[in-house]
Amino acid sequence: MDIEKKIQHLTERLTYIRDIFAGKHNENVRLLETKMEDYRQREASLSSQDRAAAVATLEDLFGFVEQKLENDLTPMDKVRIVRHPQRICLRDILENVYDNYTEIGSKDEHSIDPSMVIARAYITRRQGKKTFNQSVMVIGQEKGHGEEFRNGGSVKPWGNAKAQQYMQVAEIENIPIHTYIFTPGSYPIEDSPGAGQQIAKNIYELSGLRVPVVAVISEGGSGGAEAIGLADRRLMLSHGYYSVISPEGAAAIEGRLRDGERASQELIERCASQLKITAQDNLRMGYVDRVIQEPELGARPYHFDFFRTLRQEMLRATDEVVLGVKGWGPFRALALRSRKKKATGNFDFDSVHIRWSLSSSARDHLVEKRHKKFRQLSRYAAVDPRPWTSHFADWLKQALWDGYSHFKYDFFRRHTKNVSHALEDIDAEVRVVTNSMVHFWRKLGAKLFGRSRRKNAETERQLTKLSEWDEQSARDANWTYTSPRAKEDRAITCPNAEVQGCLDLWAPDLFGEFAGVCPNCGHHFPMEYQWYLNNVFDQSSIVEFNSDIEAGNPLSVDGFDLKIEQAKKATGQKSSCMTFEASINDTKVVVAMLMASFRGGTVGAAEGEKFIMAAERAGKKRYPFLAYVHGTAGIRIQEGTNGVIQMPRCTMAVRRYIDDGGLYLVVYDTNSYAGPIASFLGCSPYQFGIRSANVGFAGPGVIAETTGMAMPPHYHNVYKALARGHIQGIWDRREIRFNLTQALLTMGGRNLYYR
Repeated sequence: MDIEKKIQHLTERLTYIRDIFAGKHNENVRLLETKMEDYRQREASLSSQDRAAAVATLEDLFGFVEQKLENDLTPMDKVRIVRHPQRICLRDILENVYDNYTEIGSKDEHSIDPSMVIARAYITRRQGKKTFNQSVMVIGQEKGHGEEFRNGGSVKPWGNAKAQQYMQVAEIENIPIHTYIFTPGSYPIEDSPGAGQQIAKNIYELSGLRVPVVAVISEGGSGGAEAIGLADRRLMLSHGYYSVISPEGAAAIEGRLRDGERASQELIERCASQLKITAQDNLRMGYVDRVIQEPELGARPYHFDFFRTLRQEMLRATDEVVLGVKGWGPFRALALRSRKKKATGNFDFDSVHIRWSLSSSARDHLVEKRHKKFRQLSRYAAVDPRPWTSHFADWLKQALWDGYSHFKYDFFRRHTKNVSHALEDIDAEVRVVTNSMVHFWRKLGAKLFGRSRRKNAETERQLTKLSEWDEQSARDANWTYTSPRAKEDRAITCPNAEVQGCLDLWAPDLFGEFAGVCPNCGHHFPMEYQWYLNNVFDQSSIVEFNSDIEAGNPLSVDGFDLKIEQAKKATGQKSSCMTFEASINDTKVVVAMLMASFRGGTVGAAEGEKFIMAAERAGKKRYPFLAYVHGTAGIRIQEGTNGVIQMPRCTMAVRRYIDDGGLYLVVYDTNSYAGPIASFLGCSPYQFGIRSANVGFAGPGVIAETTGMAMPPHYHNVYKALARGHIQGIWDRREIRFNLTQALLTMGGRNLYYR
């Protein structure tokens, strides 16, 4: 590199340091500025040899200062590092880690979504004189180096849909998937297929992919990261961050900022520290498997040694996944121990070839290991004060139920079904032959004697008339539970009064007989979750379980213990998720209910664990599984990645349940947003909304702040959600019991559900 290029390079490094530390460490910045300015003033008078020596001295000084600053990095400094335009991007990785690649569906800005890049690549490995080209599918967000059309790595719904499509292609071709996460979060719009709905589809797809998946996290922002982040091995760059929300977003919530207000730098720094977002934090909590060390102040495109390290780590991780599910046990264990030992030294993974394609049995084992791995994550973060005897009793009950259900449904009923189906087939054949003979003689008799079969008019009428609503089957407004607001002696104006001409409603009528529904326009006023508990399910059929698992403060966020205790005292609940067994018109179901009254229905480690245990219970008992969302504001930000990891964990539990034949229904009420919608709720094939509910990935305020666009009225209401395919139906609150009964009767799963 000639002297002019070296000086230009040092200038860029100085700019980078200024940007990263944003007014901090001014003495170090001034030192570098002074030395650079001093060199420029003396440059013309120096000989070529002296200029080279002066530049070498400057390079040494920059290296010394960068190493010193590296030791003082704060979590927020690392956030600025991964956001900087000089940070490595996916294109740099494709050029320097893989031996050849072809981009799919992209040509810079001429792409369905330039922020999501897909490439078919291969890595060349040499073993002796043999050369092996191993194919991979590379999927990742592309931030570029200041390219505005990349949208900063914020992927739109159709970009995530493109990623899902090529995940499926990789599965068909039986090749591994390497994902690279460079996103502050997904672009929060609901244009079809909808941000939250598409992320849910991606997570659901990843949970069951039958090929190895290795993910590398640089900037992992909540749902955007999870859309391609569920992997068998999760690696993280040492200067990266992985979080439920940006530090600025957390500061806005903690500081209760209004429109236009900005959080102080001190509050942002404190939130970044409390959220435990760094690679070292996530490694300690178990959410990543390894940290890849970067150069001082983060990897940039000219750090070629780092790319060699990244290549070795990707080879190592993919080999570990493959060896973990194939081959004979003792030899596989020996190979894994050997590779782990060599990995601590300078072992060259390019020099050893391991076939990455998997047999059918190995692919099944791969999915099973993936589910077991995520099942264990974050369990420590949920507070469970029950003694070991209670845990053992619960385990024993579930084991007995599992054995009973296995015998009844998988053994006895399967064999009786086979016999029954055989008899039905024989009976059908006999009836065909008999009917043919009878038809012949009837036809002959009609010709000989001129007789025709008299039609039964009543039977014909019953077969051809339209079905009618039976008013007597309705509850006739005799609700078991009446809202406490029915005791208020006041008039209430419907929000649609000006447009629909609704008359004022007397509170005792509205919240009593009318069940919170305007009799003129049908607007649904919010109701307590107790209304549903008492008016939807059969009386005295609710049996709660796992009620002792409670929300906590796993990150020890200042003041949050008090807020949790206040929520427990105000609601009488220990978390925002209530799980119970009940029956609806004598059909037994397992229910997980998110309650908006407890911290907005936010989901953390306790709620995720309870939801998973409910899905497992429904599977063991062969019951339908209902998720009733009284309201959810998303993932509980105070729990950081302990909360966001519930998105893949709960989705995998749902996937296991559905794959085994279960019937999973979701019903949304009031306001339901963010992480749960973009994962374990949004992946259900049967989703319904109560009228006047709002369903979406992000609220109007968040969308306006993120995109700069004002959302049209009613952007998230259930009618819009139905139009874009997010939900499959809209229900009146007064008919929810009837509609659930109909759903249970008509949507029974193939194995688990038996009336």
